[in-house]
Amino acid sequence: MVAPMKTNPIDLKYATRSVPRYTSYPTAPHFDASVTGAIYRDWLAALDPADPISVYLHVPYCRTICHYCGCHTKGARKDDPVIDYAEGMVAEIRLLGEAIGRRLPVSHIHWGGGTPSLLPSESFRAVVKALRAGFDILPTVEHAIELDPRTVREDLAELLAESGVTRASLGVQDFDATVQKAIGRIQPIETVERAVAALRGAGITAINFDLMYGLPHQTPETIRRTIELTHEFGPSRIALFGYAHVPWFKKHQRLIDEAALPGANARFELEQTARAALASYGYEAIGLDHFALSTDEMAVKARTGELHRNFQGYTTDDAGTLIGIGCSSIGKTAQGFAQNDPDIGRWRKAVDAGRLPIAKGKALDDDDRLRAAIIERVMCDYAVDLDEVCAAHGTTTAAVSDAFERLIEPAQDGLVVVDGAKITVTEAGRPLVRIVAAAFDVYLARATARHSVAV
Repeated sequence: MVAPMKTNPIDLKYATRSVPRYTSYPTAPHFDASVTGAIYRDWLAALDPADPISVYLHVPYCRTICHYCGCHTKGARKDDPVIDYAEGMVAEIRLLGEAIGRRLPVSHIHWGGGTPSLLPSESFRAVVKALRAGFDILPTVEHAIELDPRTVREDLAELLAESGVTRASLGVQDFDATVQKAIGRIQPIETVERAVAALRGAGITAINFDLMYGLPHQTPETIRRTIELTHEFGPSRIALFGYAHVPWFKKHQRLIDEAALPGANARFELEQTARAALASYGYEAIGLDHFALSTDEMAVKARTGELHRNFQGYTTDDAGTLIGIGCSSIGKTAQGFAQNDPDIGRWRKAVDAGRLPIAKGKALDDDDRLRAAIIERVMCDYAVDLDEVCAAHGTTTAAVSDAFERLIEPAQDGLVVVDGAKITVTEAGRPLVRIVAAAFDVYLARATARHSVAV
């Protein structure tokens, strides 16, 4: 039996603090309407045609909405709105191609949602065809998609393989029947078995499992069993996300019985139990919430300091440009972030009018880029040499001197060691790495947005 690490008062002191996940910096709550489609068009036109880019495609539809869901999605029991949405994606891809003016090389493609596999086969093929026409998809591309195991059968797996998909992330969350009922996602283990077999049968062998802790009715025993069953499937990567209970933002989360949610102490124990169980099965911890087999590229890049973090979490993707397609998706260039309108109707209306459907964004200055680089290294490596990063950005550590005061308390509590310009998150501080990263966030103190808890 795997024994979890015990919690202590220091853990609990920080575990309930509200801090961003830092999949970007500045974070999305600081985007505003100053970035327009016209500005984004100029950013796209300035891209270097030799630099590979990443593409993210967002499909905001599910057959039903799970109670725990924090994604930008809505229910669609029929195919008609999904088919119409795919037509809008094709039109947006053409608009982006016109704005860029050339076929840029693409090294990473990622489908998210929602449930991207809800696209009927002909609609999915049409979007992929538009991508291939508008961009130069490299032979070495990692083409990943997020999947609901309940939708995966042999015909879908074959479609994905035919379309060039190389990696699939299955939203498993938890195998316990009581937990599944409480979160509105009934998904027997046989469903996952069928999905995995279909994908591997079609030649898609790079498989991730997405799991969650902090769900109603979870116990150390049930989450340990979920990890055991996960190990039997042999995914190469596992994401272990903490459930973010934000019913003021996602109203369907009110369907979850808050009395059944674990308290701070129990939640921390769940995370530690799952982490210890994954380690016992040979999965290496990757940053805050990812795990990978030692031979997986993600584990290799984590060991060599080449890991990155973007809107999909930890990634091996080192492209400096991200093109977002679909409502609410976010693009990033060297100049800044640009987010599509989250309203499907307004997004489609803009696309049909020939306008890039940007609703807001954030133009970056030199300080933003510097702090983003520091936060990424803290989140990925648990360490950063400020002198080195600052020098690479043409400045000195004095530019981020404000962070040292905010690091005093975490340092006193043993979460981080500050040795001159070298910042190192301790072993005890790793589950709370977001607290250390937040010391470099100059926007957080004046933010009004509410974030999920640190653990």
